[in-house]
Amino acid sequence: MPFLRAQDTISGQEGRAYATINGVVEEMFYVTNIEATAEKNKAEIRTLGRRGVQNKTTGWTGTGSMTIYYITSRFRQLMLDYIKNGIDTYFDITITNEDPTSATGRQTITLRDVNLNSVVLASLNTDAEALTEDVEFTFEDVDMPEVFSAVTPG
Repeated sequence: MPFLRAQDTISGQEGRAYATINGVVEEMFYVTNIEATAEKNKAEIRTLGRRGVQNKTTGWTGTGSMTIYYITSRFRQLMLDYIKNGIDTYFDITITNEDPTSATGRQTITLRDVNLNSVVLASLNTDAEALTEDVEFTFEDVDMPEVFSAVTPG
């Protein structure tokens, strides 16, 4: 019976993330967790001859969140630019998973037109060993230039 070898799972620490903001690429070494989700938007459709409701996909929505160490002012600057000047910045985030012990290889996802929902402007916490902040965002498009290789079962 085939099984997944533990060494082929992907370590959450083995990866990189980059933000491309106004043409400048910045490594996001301060990320502790990032997750992006594409969700289908569906409409309920009722038809003659069928008692049940059917569903039709009508589009999709991209949302995400990240937890970062509170060591960069970059996202606060983007929010302040919107608050003070009305300039809303859209940017890209590229996330690569690559665990050298796994036979799966590398996967790269680029989230296009990322737009921040909320940003922590100031933070103090005497109980925290290290300050972190949660940042929620939306995105408008996505590319996957690299995909994981098929894993051979053990």
